[in-house]
Amino acid sequence: MEITSKSHLLLYWEKNNNLAAQRLNALFYLISFDEFVEKMVTRLKANDHFFFDELEVQILDMEEKKIDRYIRRKRRELVQKEIDGLYAGVVYAEQYHSELGNELGKEYPHLDYIAIVNIGGKKLGFRTIHDHVDVSKVAGTYGGGGHVKASGCNLTDKAYQNYCLDTFALEPLREDPKKNEYNKKDSPLGTLFENKQDEVFFLYQVSRNQWAINQKKTKLQQTFSTFMQGEIFLRRNYGVWLARDDKYIRYVMDFVKHK
Repeated sequence: MEITSKSHLLLYWEKNNNLAAQRLNALFYLISFDEFVEKMVTRLKANDHFFFDELEVQILDMEEKKIDRYIRRKRRELVQKEIDGLYAGVVYAEQYHSELGNELGKEYPHLDYIAIVNIGGKKLGFRTIHDHVDVSKVAGTYGGGGHVKASGCNLTDKAYQNYCLDTFALEPLREDPKKNEYNKKDSPLGTLFENKQDEVFFLYQVSRNQWAINQKKTKLQQTFSTFMQGEIFLRRNYGVWLARDDKYIRYVMDFVKHK
């Protein structure tokens, strides 16, 4: 696997469960270069295995909590926009672009990529977790470039129009309930979604390789070969989120009763 960017590294470390390497990289950016090199060389010469000392652990824990708080805040500001045939999640941020793009991409996998607008720096960054999307091509549209998973460009007039002016009036995406116990993705009994128009959509499996959607208890013509395909369709076209358990239980009981 070719590693070409910090975003790519984050995905690689998570995939291989190498959190120590991820934390070591974070420490590199938190202290000076000379201090980092001196600490690591001295420690590796004196010990058979690598470790973080107590102060470094405290520094890293504080930084991770800071990043988590920042991502939670920015998650509530994310908007969705189709641009040039791809679905982008657009958010304004001036720091932690790789961490932010990675986490938002995982939480909203129906989005092809995350566009991060840095108004102060007049820059635009692109991040993706998907193999079918090359964000260097997206950046190239605006005179920028980069890597497959991470790229960027200046905030040109065209980029400003697409990612700022055209998204300004959009409402942020709603988050899925965190405490649901029953209404979860790909539930055996089906999954209930809702949107800001108070419409409800029930995504359920009808056969081994077929999922269907009921909208207001009327079955849509479209069917899907996987749950994920059906979810992507709903999130992109209707701006849905998972309904809470209480609404789900009432719906499922009624659905089974009249099935």
